[in-house]
Order: sequence, then C-alpha cells, then structure tokens
Amino acid sequence: MIKKLFNSASPTIASAAIIVGVFSIASRVAGFVRDRILLHLFYGHDQITDAYYQALRIPDIILQLFVIGALSASFITIFSRYYFAHNEEKAWKYTNAMLVTLVIGFLGLAILGEIFAPLLAIPLGINFPPETRALMVKMMRIMFIGQAFFSISMVFGSVLQGAKRFFLYSLAPIVNNLGIIFGAIFFVPIFGPLGLAYGTVFGALLHAAIQLVGVFGLGYRFAFVKFWKESDVWHSLKQMGPRVMGLAINQVNFLVMDILASSLVAGSATLLNISYALNYFPIGVFAVSYAIAAYPTFCDFANKNDKESFRRSFSDTVRQVMFFIIPITAVTLLLRAQIVRILYGSASFDWAATITTANILGFFAISFLAQSLVYVLVRAYFAHEDTVTPFVVGLGSALLNGVGAWFFTSSMGVTGLGLSFTLTAIFQATVLWVLLHRRLGNLDERKIAWSAALLLLAGGTAAAAMQLVKYAFSAVWELDTLGNVALQTAIAGGAGLLVYCLVAFAVGSPEMLAVIYGLKRKLLKSARPTEMSTGL
Repeated sequence: MIKKLFNSASPTIASAAIIVGVFSIASRVAGFVRDRILLHLFYGHDQITDAYYQALRIPDIILQLFVIGALSASFITIFSRYYFAHNEEKAWKYTNAMLVTLVIGFLGLAILGEIFAPLLAIPLGINFPPETRALMVKMMRIMFIGQAFFSISMVFGSVLQGAKRFFLYSLAPIVNNLGIIFGAIFFVPIFGPLGLAYGTVFGALLHAAIQLVGVFGLGYRFAFVKFWKESDVWHSLKQMGPRVMGLAINQVNFLVMDILASSLVAGSATLLNISYALNYFPIGVFAVSYAIAAYPTFCDFANKNDKESFRRSFSDTVRQVMFFIIPITAVTLLLRAQIVRILYGSASFDWAATITTANILGFFAISFLAQSLVYVLVRAYFAHEDTVTPFVVGLGSALLNGVGAWFFTSSMGVTGLGLSFTLTAIFQATVLWVLLHRRLGNLDERKIAWSAALLLLAGGTAAAAMQLVKYAFSAVWELDTLGNVALQTAIAGGAGLLVYCLVAFAVGSPEMLAVIYGLKRKLLKSARPTEMSTGL
C-alpha cells in the first residue's frame, strides 16, 4: 500500500496539482512554525534573525544558479522523453551523468564560497554590528554544506517530476522544515545561534533522503558515468546558459532587496523575508503546484508539436490558478494584519513589526495573480526549450525592480520593497504573455478573459462581504486577545470564501463547476457534465 502510494503516477494535471498543493500547504505551515520559533527566540536580540536570513542568501544563490538552472532548463524534457519511451537505461544514464556533473560543480563553487564568506557578507550586512556580521559568516559556511545535500536532492526531485511521481517530491520540503525546527529546538541549546545553521543542514539531508527513496522505487541505481562524453549533458549545459542568466536576474532582484533592507533599521531584513514567505504561501500552494504539475504535460505536447493540446492545457492551467488566487488575494489584502499577528505575534515580535510586515505583504498581494502567471508562462517557454525569452524579459524586470526599490525605499523604508516587487511582477507577466501569444498564436484568451471576469465579480463580492463581517465582529468583540483576532479572521475569511463560491456558482463559472464535479466524482461517482473541459 505504502509502496504503491510512493510510486504511483499522477494521470492528470489536476490530480498532480492536488498532491503538490496539499503537501505545499503542509510545508508552508511547517515553515510558518519554523519562522515563529525563530522570531520568538531571537527577534530583537542582536539581529540574530537578520544574520540567519542573510547568511542563507549566497549559498542559495549558488544552488539556484548552478544546480536548479541546469535542471530547470531541459532535464525534465530530456528525462521524460526517454522514460516514457520505455528507455529507462538511457534515462538513468542521463540522470547519473547530470548528478555527477552538478555535484562536482557545486562543491567547487561551495569551496570558494567558504573561503570568501567574509567578503560575501559585507554587502548583505552592510549596517550590521561586527559581531552580527561575524555570526553571519559562520552561519554561511555551515549552510554551504546543507546546500550540497540540496544539489543532490534537486536532481532526484527532477526525476520524480519527470516521471510524474509527485508524492515524495512534495513531501521533501515538509521534512526539510521539520529538520530546521528540530535544529531550533534541540541544536540551539547546544550550539547557540549556530544551531539554526546546523538545523538547515539536517533539513537538507532529510530532503535528499526522502527523494532518494522515491527514485530507488523507480529503479534508479547510481553508477559513475563519463559525463563529459554524454551529448545530452552538453545539450543541458548549453540550455543552462540563458536559464542561469534568468535565474541570476531573479536572485539579483532578491539580493538587491536584501542589501537595501540590511541598510535600513535593524530587523528590516527579517521583516522582508517573513513577509515574502507569506507572499509565497498562496503562490507556492496554487501557482507553483499547477505549474510543476503541468510542466511534464507541456513538455509532452511540445515534443509532439501538438499546439492545440498544448494551448488547451495551458488555458486550463491558467484558469484553475486564477480560480484559487483571486479569492486568496482578497483575503490577504483585507486580513493581512490579522494574519501576521496570528502567525508571528509575540512579546518579541511587537505591534510595530506586525504593521510593517502587513504593509509589505499588502503590496505583495496586489501582484499575486501576476506572480502566479509568471510561473506558468515560464514553464510554457521551457517546454519549448526556450530559455532566452524568459531571460530577456527577466532582465528588463530586474532593471525596473532595481530602480523602483531604490526610489521607493528612500521615502517608504522597507515597505517600498514590496511595492517595487509587485510592479516588477506585473510588468514581467504582461510581457511574457504578449510574447508567448506572438509565438503560438491564440492562447485561448477569450475563454480565459471570460473566466477572469466571472471570478473577479465573485472576488469583489466576497471582499465586500469580508469587510462587513470584519467590522461587525470588531463592533461586538474587542480584538485584545489572540483568540479573538483568530476568530475574527476565521469568520470573516470563511464568509468571504463562502460568498466567493456561491457567486461563482451562480454566474456559472466553469472553474467552480469543475471543482464541484471533481468533488462529486470523488464522493458520489456522478456522471461527467457536458460543459466540462477535457484538458484536466
């Protein structure tokens, strides 16, 4: 039973997205618990949390650029081509060749990072006291070890995605966060603040181990391959160039934001990081889940040059993402202060920190839909082995964000980083969409626009309902306890989501009908309605 669960393939984008989405929620919840523990223990104490979040930036950049850059460009496309053609020997040979290539390359870069950590820490801790910067250097050196485990794990994760085995792939981030939480609880009393860094290493080890179980279940066995003789490896590395540049732009965006945050008042870097974690929660649960689940299907249709099926799959994915993201945007905008207070509020994390974090989150929330579309659009390009276009568009976005971040922080402080980021996301999504339309022609925009209009109507009505319930609650009960704040959030948010679903159903939203059909099929085994798209 357990083996079947681990190794069963997801037959549709929707079923894969459900698996990824459910586990993404669990992973984000574990991440919020992790951050709450860190804030409770260390926020306001010698900028320890600032040092922790900044120390992770450089190791993560190297991992993103070198390992994830190579894998996301073409690995899944090539692996799935062999795997689904029942050429497992070729698939595993390619996997081992890429594994050896990437691990050797990352270790070389990590050694350089260990050596030059004191220099790398200067811009990220530009206004940090000497002792805080010294702590950041020690943490950074430890975290490079953890990212080495991640370099292995990312290869295994790409294999599981390519084989459409999403269960263990989606479970890995959960055990990673649990490892960090374990470090905060058990390593910190032994090693002090460095226990946080050791916890990240432990989490990365668990992340790799759980995915190793999955690839072994598919029949993978490690064997050294002369990777320099493999044409597929050279093809992947060639594709990697533009993709790495695209990722580099994204990382530079965050690096600029981190540097600017570290130059502001103490704690700004921490507030930026936790507000972005809240921003990424709905994006990761819905947009990234659907994009990850859709990518193998996108690749399959692109490999077959089946433009009509690709277009239908793309449209279905975009509309389902919109269905979930629009109400979450309304909930976040109207209840952002309550959400932050419930998750992070404590004696250490005071009301001023809560308001600042909520304001950053509010600006992020404006671009939830744009951020979501970027994930889907980029994978549409990758499925056609086009990494150049996302890079060029990303470059323009980075320039916009750099100018905007500098301009807005001068008058708005750390909150201005949220505004700059959201303008960049809207620009990036718009340009990517226009260029994809020029390449493929009709992207089913008429159907997408009609769905968007219905969902925005439902979302606007839901927002009005939430606002009424929120004020009615505060008129009756004081919001001076965490319990009352949580109750207000649950009632107002629940009322808004209920109204959203009712209005979406009343106006005949195809996405709402799809959800109802899916529930009926699971619970009542009902007949398939005629109006449902076949894309999911």
